[in-house]
Amino acid sequence: MALAAGGAAAAAVLAVASSPSVTLLNDDAIPPTAYPWRHRGFFSSYDCAALRRGFQVYREVCASCHSLELIRWRELVGVTHTKEEVQDMCKEVDVIDGPNDQGEMFERPAKLFDRLPSPYANKEAGRAANGGSLPPDLSLMVKARHEGHDYVMALLTGYLEPPAGKVMMEGLYYNPYFPGGGISMPPPLNDEGVEYEDGTIATISQQARDVAQFLNWAAEPEMEERKKNAGLYMFSLFFCALGSGYAKRWRWAPLKTRKLAYVKG
Repeated sequence: MALAAGGAAAAAVLAVASSPSVTLLNDDAIPPTAYPWRHRGFFSSYDCAALRRGFQVYREVCASCHSLELIRWRELVGVTHTKEEVQDMCKEVDVIDGPNDQGEMFERPAKLFDRLPSPYANKEAGRAANGGSLPPDLSLMVKARHEGHDYVMALLTGYLEPPAGKVMMEGLYYNPYFPGGGISMPPPLNDEGVEYEDGTIATISQQARDVAQFLNWAAEPEMEERKKNAGLYMFSLFFCALGSGYAKRWRWAPLKTRKLAYVKG
């Protein structure tokens, strides 16, 4: 009887532990909540208003530490801003170019084909400015994490006071969604930390949602074009399948409807 009860208890524990919705005590991070996103549907597109707000949050908050090395100014045209607006933003940024005819490097205003500026001249400068830890580039951050848009949203809104018994090292902040629970990045967002030009109330959750969508676009700017092409391909394949079926039926119908009769001689 005791062995049977013990086996039943062990089976129950195993069933609970194998459930994907249960966070085990030995996990070093809480899995992020699955949030509803407009762009996740098969026929859905990005919310350009949210992308514009997300770029504003990135530029005013995140860009002081994180780069977007894979994004060029021209890619923002028609997505977050008009061409004239992007050109005006380019004029505010100087990039190092050259060498010129005298063999010297020089500074010039950024142009549409330039990459978005990095906050540091090189990786060593980034580490020196952050206590030896280099802030990661955010171009592919959403792709680098499982369900990265949910991860970014949860991380930015998940800063808490450490629970009782949780000792935090100096310079670390408690965030249960970050592996280990200790993150060196202080809470980057504050209510009304930015002033949205469209009048949207800039709560922490709103800013986090907008920048998560913008980073999703940065990691997958071709998503809308890919969905359009996939729709055209599937539409073409449908008619190709109809044509192939009709050709097969037309070719094989006379052969399959024949009746063979054997007559004794």
